[in-house]
Amino acid sequence: MLQWPRRVDRTLAEHPLVDAGETSALRMVAPGSETAGRFGLVEYRLAPRSPGAAPHYHQTFSESFYVLSGRLTVYADGAWRPYSAGDFALVHEHGVHGFRNDGDEPADFLILFAPGIAREHFFAEMAELRRSGRTPTPEEMTAFYARHDQVMVEL
Repeated sequence: MLQWPRRVDRTLAEHPLVDAGETSALRMVAPGSETAGRFGLVEYRLAPRSPGAAPHYHQTFSESFYVLSGRLTVYADGAWRPYSAGDFALVHEHGVHGFRNDGDEPADFLILFAPGIAREHFFAEMAELRRSGRTPTPEEMTAFYARHDQVMVEL
């Protein structure tokens, strides 16, 4: 008989919005560790006129964006495009993508990772790095990105 993993319920108090630097905050709604690796879901808040993620790609997972409020500018298919509340973008493995907030309002959006690798570790390490104020060497950043299946791309 097929056994399903236990049901996962998480209250808002169990996954609070956490400061991820001067211009962003995030909530690990459903980390891969809680979904048996099926997917990971992050709520992300990006301040107005703020950079987000520079263009990059992943080799082992797709990334989807769903805008809840504000406007998010997403790089995909070779161009930066504005996305508004209710808009959705899917980037498959090896697809170059990035995001930023070019608007005057905060942008709130969901990021879905599939399969659900432990992407929460990437966000936790990045937030700690930003809070520390330390500037890592290029070699340290290359190692950091490699640990988290993120390949940066120069446009």
